[in-house]
Amino acid sequence: MYYTPWMFPYPYHPNDYCANVPMYNNYIRQPYYWNIYDDPRNKIKDYGRKPFVVNINEAAKQNNTYRTALWTGNHLQVTLMSLKVGEDIGLEIHPNVDQFLRIEQGQGIVQMGNRKDNLNFVQNVYDDFAIMIPAGTWHNVTNTGNIPLKLYSIYAPPQHPFGTVHVTKANALEME
Repeated sequence: MYYTPWMFPYPYHPNDYCANVPMYNNYIRQPYYWNIYDDPRNKIKDYGRKPFVVNINEAAKQNNTYRTALWTGNHLQVTLMSLKVGEDIGLEIHPNVDQFLRIEQGQGIVQMGNRKDNLNFVQNVYDDFAIMIPAGTWHNVTNTGNIPLKLYSIYAPPQHPFGTVHVTKANALEME
C-alpha cells in the first residue's frame, strides 16, 4: 500500500460527523498559514503601529481606491494607490518627506524636477518598477495604460493621517 499521510487509511469514515483526519491535501497551504488577503472577510485598512506582514503585491492589486493608508508608524507610512486610465497623482512636493513608489500593475510616466515649471526627469514606468523621490522634489505620476495603475507608496516620515482613505482623487484634494 502507498504511504499517504493526509488520507484516512480506510475506504470510509466510521462516523461522518466526527472524522478525525484532515480533509485537505498536505501540498496545499493550510488555513492557519493564510495572511489577511487570503481571507475575503478582511478589508484593506490601516494596521499601523503593530507588527504587520502582508503580500504587498496582492494588496496593491486588490485596492480600488485612489489612496488608502495600509500601515502608519511613527517614522514610516505605506499607502496603496489606484489611478484610473489617464489619471495622475497630481504635481506635488513633500519638503521633508522621502518617498518610494513601486508599480505593481499597469504602466505610466513619472516626471520629477527641482522646480514646478522644470520637470526635467521623465521616465516611462511599468510593472515592478521602483521610483525613489527625494524630499523637496516636485513629482507626478500619470497612468498612460489602458488598465488601472496599481502602486504602493512608502513615506518616511508619514505624510497622511492614520487611517486615511481617499476613494477618488477629488476626495483627496478636498481633504488636503
